Amino acid sequence: MATHERGLFTLSDLKTTELESLIARSCELFTDRCAHTLPLNGKIVGILFAKTSTRTRTAFTVGTIRLGGVPITYGPHDLQTNTGESVQDTGRVLGRMLDAVVVRTAGPVAEMRELSRQGGLPVINAMAAEEHPTQGVCDLAVMLMEFGSLRGLSVLYVGEGNNTAAALAHGLSRMPLCDVTFATPPGYGVSPAILGNAKKWAAEGGGSVTQVHDLDDLPGSVDVVYTTRWETTGTVKDDPGWREKFRDFYVDERLLRRWPTAKLMHDLPAHRGQEVSGAVLEGPRSLAWSQAEMKLTSAMAILEWAAGDDRGRPRA
Repeated sequence: MATHERGLFTLSDLKTTELESLIARSCELFTDRCAHTLPLNGKIVGILFAKTSTRTRTAFTVGTIRLGGVPITYGPHDLQTNTGESVQDTGRVLGRMLDAVVVRTAGPVAEMRELSRQGGLPVINAMAAEEHPTQGVCDLAVMLMEFGSLRGLSVLYVGEGNNTAAALAHGLSRMPLCDVTFATPPGYGVSPAILGNAKKWAAEGGGSVTQVHDLDDLPGSVDVVYTTRWETTGTVKDDPGWREKFRDFYVDERLLRRWPTAKLMHDLPAHRGQEVSGAVLEGPRSLAWSQAEMKLTSAMAILEWAAGDDRGRPRA
């Protein structure tokens, strides 16, 4: 019997206080990975990844263990959904055996919501076609660690308006006085619906969200330059000439010289020489490897919040 959905599906579902609590908790666990009370003790977490993953799958598997739980991992061909079983039936079964499920898919978030409703268990979106919310929590936590506050940050995102960009739009727009610019190739921007909501939230907090398609329109002051791989995991572009449209959106030393103190962020994996130069990615201003490490502790914070007992939940 279907029940109310629970878990993390999109950052837009969260109250601002919930999002801020998850970000702060990620940083706390980054500093001390033992700063918890084993909130998943005695619980079983399914780790269902239908698409490739290095950081996110490892983070949620290790995070479950560190919080006292036991992970069960599923690959893309392990469940009977691969032979035609419905998401509804799968949810009804998993809900009778597991305490939570972490899911990565190229499908829609709606399927994760259905899995939660049918199974009566929390589901965590570890990347879907529309959004990568756990990456968003990780990224905002890294910014908080680096700058001490998210208030008033200016962030420039360069590249495809993909699921990582969607999470940043939903997350940064909720932070007071933040200015976010998405520089994307024509035809590859953040969706109008996501931009519309983000602009509304940002305006309420005294900030702004802007999308441009020309590098001549970039802001004069930037704290963070963020880029991602142009070929999002699990997707293929229909246009055979897409690379030409992306060529100008390359983050290298010349681009970063426009903002001498800006930090570089990249969610990895990286294609050096495509979206980012190796010198920039490995340079002193790069936060990419802190992001990779924060994947673990942000996963722990999200697991604790979504599936942990009351003693382990961060305070909203």
